[in-house]
Amino acid sequence: MRNLLYVAAVTATFFTSCSSDDDINEIEENEIIIPANYTFERDGQSTVDYNGQTTRLQMAAELNAAFTDFDNSSEQLLLDMFSNTNNAFSNEELNASDKSIKSKIASSNLYFSTNTVESNEIKADFEGFISEQMTTVLQNKEEVAEAGVAGQIASGSSVRYVNEKGLELNQAFAKGLIGGLLADQILNNYLSTAVLDEGDNRSNNDDTITEDGQVYTTMEHKWDEAYGYLVGDPSIPGNDPFSMLNQSNDRLLFSYLGQVDADEDFAGIAAETLEAFKVGRAAIVAGDYELRDEQVAIIRENLSTVIAVRAVHYLMGGKTSLAEGEFGSAFHELSEGYGFIYSLRFTNNPDNDMPYLETESINAIKSALLAGNGFWDVTPETLDSSAQEIASEFGFTVAEAAE
Repeated sequence: MRNLLYVAAVTATFFTSCSSDDDINEIEENEIIIPANYTFERDGQSTVDYNGQTTRLQMAAELNAAFTDFDNSSEQLLLDMFSNTNNAFSNEELNASDKSIKSKIASSNLYFSTNTVESNEIKADFEGFISEQMTTVLQNKEEVAEAGVAGQIASGSSVRYVNEKGLELNQAFAKGLIGGLLADQILNNYLSTAVLDEGDNRSNNDDTITEDGQVYTTMEHKWDEAYGYLVGDPSIPGNDPFSMLNQSNDRLLFSYLGQVDADEDFAGIAAETLEAFKVGRAAIVAGDYELRDEQVAIIRENLSTVIAVRAVHYLMGGKTSLAEGEFGSAFHELSEGYGFIYSLRFTNNPDNDMPYLETESINAIKSALLAGNGFWDVTPETLDSSAQEIASEFGFTVAEAAE
């Protein structure tokens, strides 16, 4: 697949650049050199930098871990981690950073630059997950959960903590973060035309005018920041992330890219996505913006599909566990599914630059899952219809995603 993509990229460049014999010099000047790994240099120095994304991924990892550490966590501590205030992290480098998770939630140029009302509502949702976990669920952590009552529930050899509707708030938060932070920043912010081509970015990139004190152009850096939200966990070698697929410590989007890739119905999606990041970056270096935008479309479709596949996968897994009377396992899977359904809001259909499902449809699915006593009451019919609605919008079958 990688070789095929390489050939496609070079062929695309040839035909867009070569319209006559007079263009030969231009072809040589704009030749696209695609490295074996995601390694780009200028004057012997690496031009790849996504430290800010690594910082936020580290913040998210520590916050997610604190969600169920009831002995050492509190509502205020988790809210402080979310906004990076009051030295809440155990890692002092994170406390010293001027970055935060909250500031980047639902903040993409494409979807939220003129939609601050919804952006604030989404931020409030995430804070609500934190507050409910550290009040209602924490207060009932020693109680056995039942319909209408928060508490603990057995899930195999594990104990899960759920609210009165059976929802694990830590799972809703973590899987919602995959969309609200990572996908939104990758698909709808850094890879958007408005950000990549902002101001003089194209002309500066064409003339190799780098940012002050840096060796990269602004466009190169924006592309790398998108890449960093996918592979920025310190356990992932950014120059060759494929080597750590399903082996890294990442528990966010990169992890689920690997899990979907492991399903034979979606095999190759990881290689194609990572190759598209590499080819797109090489296209920027060569000033081939048509080829760059073709890679954006691939990335948007593939990462959006990952979110949808896992949403359907967990709905069907929850349905199976409910039928077997394994309520703890069922609620865990349905909670993960709920988080991925939340993340559907941030997918991007490259055909129209819009989410694959309308917000009203996503909200309707979430409401159906949590109606009445929530997961305690949810029916197989509701799970089937929700899964079918999602799958049909993305062009795969429920059976393919359920494996």
